[in-house]
Amino acid sequence: MDREQTRERLRQLGADRLVDALLTLADSSDVVRDTIQRMTAAKSESIARYHAKLTTLATANRFITGQGVHAFCGELERMLLDLQAGVDDPDTGFDLITAFFEADKVIFEQCDDSSGSVGDVFRYAAADLLVHYGAGCTDQSRIVARLVQLYGEDEYGIRDVVIDAAHRFLPTSSLHALTEQLWERAQHTGRNSYAARHWLLGVASVARQLRDAPLFEQAQRAMHDDLPATVHLTIAEAYLDAGDALTARTWLERIPENPYHAVNRDALLLKVSQQLGDTDTARQVAWRMYETYHSEESLRALLAVIGEAQRDQVIAQTAATILDGDQFSASDALFLTSVGRTADAATYILAHTAQLNGDYYSTLLPLAESMEKEERWLAATVIYRALTDSILKRAVSKYYHHGVRYLRKLDSLAPMVTEWQGQADHAAYLQRLRQDHGRKTSFWSQYAG
Repeated sequence: MDREQTRERLRQLGADRLVDALLTLADSSDVVRDTIQRMTAAKSESIARYHAKLTTLATANRFITGQGVHAFCGELERMLLDLQAGVDDPDTGFDLITAFFEADKVIFEQCDDSSGSVGDVFRYAAADLLVHYGAGCTDQSRIVARLVQLYGEDEYGIRDVVIDAAHRFLPTSSLHALTEQLWERAQHTGRNSYAARHWLLGVASVARQLRDAPLFEQAQRAMHDDLPATVHLTIAEAYLDAGDALTARTWLERIPENPYHAVNRDALLLKVSQQLGDTDTARQVAWRMYETYHSEESLRALLAVIGEAQRDQVIAQTAATILDGDQFSASDALFLTSVGRTADAATYILAHTAQLNGDYYSTLLPLAESMEKEERWLAATVIYRALTDSILKRAVSKYYHHGVRYLRKLDSLAPMVTEWQGQADHAAYLQRLRQDHGRKTSFWSQYAG
């Protein structure tokens, strides 16, 4: 039954039955109870509830872990919904949402946010309300001063969002005023101190929002005595974003040759070369990126430079190169399947069976599933065997259920394989598995179950 059918049937029940059902649900669900209160309350009641929840947060004596953190996030989000429902005035709303940011200390100290879920409440729901109310405020100087105050007291590293979101509600003139105040505070703090770096990161953030690349560069220079390659990249990116591709290229040319930075450097250099109309460099870089890592994305980037008409030729040449290689690459095999060269992928896998390492399950498992989907039963089989062997070799019992799943998959694939092409058949493989790992009783009992 789809949503519209459900809606119609609920209408037919009548208001009284729905009201009773909602009240019953509210007895056992904080979400339903808060929703009902928010829908039926006067604005003053919603504001009062928001204040009460802020007070409760400040006085709570608890520490939330595990599944409780998810519920805590829901509690915080419903609190913000109360604020939104209760306040229309931008100035009042802005003051109340900044009060939520000021409660970050008590919020983070009463929960384990190793998952980042509570931080996300600040980054998204709270930031959206800050933007919503900030956009309606008329006294921009007050808003700028409040943002600087909030950012300066960022003990838990979450308030950077108030600076990062500034362009969503402040006009350009106010953004410039914001950078001036941030820069002034950085200058009055000891050079190379944590506090100075914090203020300068704020300047850099607003500079990117303004697309003011020289200001961004100035902030980066103030933060670093010797600019590392990663900063060269971000400065180049800032100039490109500001429309100055020539200066961006100058910064990229300063980066020393280093494989660690090559991928990001080339990706940016390709954009710069295209914007400058430097087709020779664009072609050279696109080929280098493609040959470094074969993927649909790098292929698209290459074809955008050399022309879509060369697609088939490029893929054929790449397939030949991959098949001729001595070392197995799961990413190359996945690339072959993604461009419709499934038969080549299967041939490549079978030629490198001895190199399949089941420890790298994050790449091998998708490859096995792809081979299975394309009915390349033997290629899928040797991959699932590598995955099974890895589980049993590691002998970590909490992972045995994965190995059991792989072995059962091998049981189902075996009848599909008509030619084993030099690989041990399923019966022989299973016999070898029992010989090598017969004492892992936990695994075999799960497999038999």
